[in-house]
Amino acid sequence: MFIQIPTDMDEVQLRQLQLKQHGEDKTEDEIISQAVLDIFQGFLDQVEDGHYDTASWQGETLIVTDIDGEQTATVTAQGASFNADFRESAEKLELYLEQEAVRASGAR
Repeated sequence: MFIQIPTDMDEVQLRQLQLKQHGEDKTEDEIISQAVLDIFQGFLDQVEDGHYDTASWQGETLIVTDIDGEQTATVTAQGASFNADFRESAEKLELYLEQEAVRASGAR
């Protein structure tokens, strides 16, 4: 099984091993950060019925920009960081990211 977007710590570790086999050396934190971004972007695309807004990292904050490049929303972690939230409860973080995607989209 090839893990694209890890949804828990077991999958993060599996993804880390898969990347290592392909010559990429990523830390757990790097993999979690990418997973958080990918999960949030997936929810955003789903809510908007297509890829209209783009999520990116600005420090520890997710920034949402619209098709014109204008910042429309920010999303911050509930706890100390998104990585800490993921490690504590990936499922709870996923629910939060889904709610924030709805909010960020303006429920379009």
